[in-house]
Amino acid sequence: MDLKTLIGEPWPDYGLLDSGDGRKLERYGRFRFIRPEPQAMWKPATTDWRADAEFIPGSDEDGGGRWYYEKPVPAEGWPLRWREVTFQSSCTPFRHLGFFPDMAPVWDDLRAAIADKPDAEVMNLFGYTGVGTLALSAARARMVHVDASKKSVAQARANAALSGMEDRPVRWIVEDAAKFVAREVRRNRRYDGILLDPPKYGRGPDGEVWRLEEDLPGLIANCRALLDADSRFLFLTVYAVRMSALAIGELLRQAFADLPGTVEAGELAVREEARGIALPTAIWARWRR
Repeated sequence: MDLKTLIGEPWPDYGLLDSGDGRKLERYGRFRFIRPEPQAMWKPATTDWRADAEFIPGSDEDGGGRWYYEKPVPAEGWPLRWREVTFQSSCTPFRHLGFFPDMAPVWDDLRAAIADKPDAEVMNLFGYTGVGTLALSAARARMVHVDASKKSVAQARANAALSGMEDRPVRWIVEDAAKFVAREVRRNRRYDGILLDPPKYGRGPDGEVWRLEEDLPGLIANCRALLDADSRFLFLTVYAVRMSALAIGELLRQAFADLPGTVEAGELAVREEARGIALPTAIWARWRR
């Protein structure tokens, strides 16, 4: 299987300004932030990294750390825009800023996959703050947004209101993703597409435990049961694990062997504005017809 790279290019409200020495400098609207980035092993283009805040990680390799502010940054967040979608960005305790900008080329890819199918039924699992859900909803998809975090789903609904899309056909589900998908299989539901971005580890609202390496194959098998020969895609992204794109590509190849279409895998990356370097961020695999 040949690996491919999907590269996110800068847009007006986001850009990777510079990277190197294990860090990255980004712009999110009018603010600039420094965050750790272990894959930026090269030297930065410049050492003049003036930023509004920097996230300093803790000693625990599984997470931790805090933001240090050089200038005032609104604690409640500030609005950003991608295509038709307006959403709130903010400095979260987990070093993220309320969305994953490297997903932009994925949103474009999936919008193209359903461009000729009005009212396509699409499910976004582990949907977080809903930017991907709204990107597909703006392309006329009927969405099911699933996340175990009540707070994330509330933010997703707030982002829908910011975008003027609160009346779009979106089901907002606060539930463990694996449990919800298993129930959809029992209901004999079908979908035109599924987008999933599972964490390395997580807990559902009723204490359900998710471990990526153990639970991903079963989830993919159930997702496959919700798709058929007329469906358009399944897109899987994986962050922050010691896992290969070849491995998740083979997982999808076997799961979708009975359906027409192709399976591809590769890396996500973001284009650095200073030199055009592609900074890798995640691995992905997709089936599409």
